[in-house]
Amino acid sequence: MPDYKRHGARYRARRRAVDILFEAETRDIDPVAILDDRTELAKDPQNAVAPIADFTREIINGVAEKLDDLDDAIERFLDRDWELHRLPAVDRQILRVGTWEIMFNEEVPTAIAIANALEMATEYSGNQAPPYIHAMLDGIAQSISPYAPAVAEGVVTQDVEAEAEAPAAAEVEAPAAAEPLTGEEEKES
Repeated sequence: MPDYKRHGARYRARRRAVDILFEAETRDIDPVAILDDRTELAKDPQNAVAPIADFTREIINGVAEKLDDLDDAIERFLDRDWELHRLPAVDRQILRVGTWEIMFNEEVPTAIAIANALEMATEYSGNQAPPYIHAMLDGIAQSISPYAPAVAEGVVTQDVEAEAEAPAAAEVEAPAAAEPLTGEEEKES
């Protein structure tokens, strides 16, 4: 049984956003409508519906607003034998949340967005989804910025600040893998 208490508020907000996006797609309704519905239900304690975190709301609204851009970015990195609608629905939502954070949320470091997406993929999809979700999100991040940090199994593998300060033409040796993210770093993200 996963230990959900070890995750920070932002990870839980991401996970709830994935849940709401999954439900919206499954029920073929607007995710913002579900968000509004849950907000109303949460006002009455007898409903036993948890309040919606501001970050969950930000993700849902962002994904809904930029859905076409997100899907286009994801489709560019799909294997040519695959189409977005063929991916498992939960993987699609994880990719959409991760892609939205990479492309449109400057407050969240790319490495954190990817690491959290990988953790959710492992939690929801098992062992097959994380490798391709990792490859796709890393490809999206690299297409946006050559300085975007790569993540391997939740470990930051590039020092973005040092690389960004290096002259573009200089040969830069790949740094050694950093330590895994700690709980404190998770809380900040």
